[in-house]
Amino acid sequence: MDITLSLVRKLIAEQFPKWINLPINPVEISGIDNRMFRLGDDMVIRLPSAQCYALQVLKEQKYLPQIASHLSTIIPEPIAMGKPSANYPWNWSIYRWINGNTANIHISDELALELAMFLNELHNVDINDKDLLPAGHNFYRGTHISIYTKETEAAIDALRDFIDAKRVAMIWKNAISSRWDMDPVLVHGDMARGNIIVKNRSLAAIIDFGCMGIGDPACDLVIAWTLLKGESRRVFQEKINLDNDTWLRARGWALWKALITLVELEDRNSIKAMEQYSIIDSL
Repeated sequence: MDITLSLVRKLIAEQFPKWINLPINPVEISGIDNRMFRLGDDMVIRLPSAQCYALQVLKEQKYLPQIASHLSTIIPEPIAMGKPSANYPWNWSIYRWINGNTANIHISDELALELAMFLNELHNVDINDKDLLPAGHNFYRGTHISIYTKETEAAIDALRDFIDAKRVAMIWKNAISSRWDMDPVLVHGDMARGNIIVKNRSLAAIIDFGCMGIGDPACDLVIAWTLLKGESRRVFQEKINLDNDTWLRARGWALWKALITLVELEDRNSIKAMEQYSIIDSL
């Protein structure tokens, strides 16, 4: 959906007139799933860009306040929820603004340790609600990675001229052959670079819990390959309190994402493609 500044101003005027005189400006890096706009100095407006992301709003509004007290790391704080209107068809959110920058490729060992500590805390939050079961709106994060077997096998077949198909197929086989046999845990679901906020070289916050769910925590470990390298990866892996089978499935999640990203690229020799090859090679 084309979410313009004019539309956002209309929504604020209609539903939150007390903030009508605050400046509203687009956030420079807004993401794909949602469009974001600064509201004054202390708030940010976040609107789903498509129907498939709309249910995530209600989930964040309900659960983020519940889990925040269990975490040492800052997470988004909902201030208000907008309603569907004649101008915009879905619920939307206003959060408190978090200062910092998204993580880059130069991650220190200290930050890797902080990321591991965050995930250990998150996975130990005691919450088990059927509304958090893996589903389409969180793209099945927390479920078993085998749900993407057909998509992964098709991608491997399409990329045979660009990857070591035999090696990749073995990584996938090992991933889908393991199981999470413990109680479901709370997962973030999208531990990507853009959702890791850094300030003064330390972890400032984790944002975007739209893919949050309960189940297998393997999906949260993909940053070991998509963001971390060398010693920082080793530090992260050693600090995470999960077994080897979970790491096998985590490799599967990282592989699946890299493969489907490559398949969608027209230029298989582009910089973005090279990033995906690098991830696959590191698995």
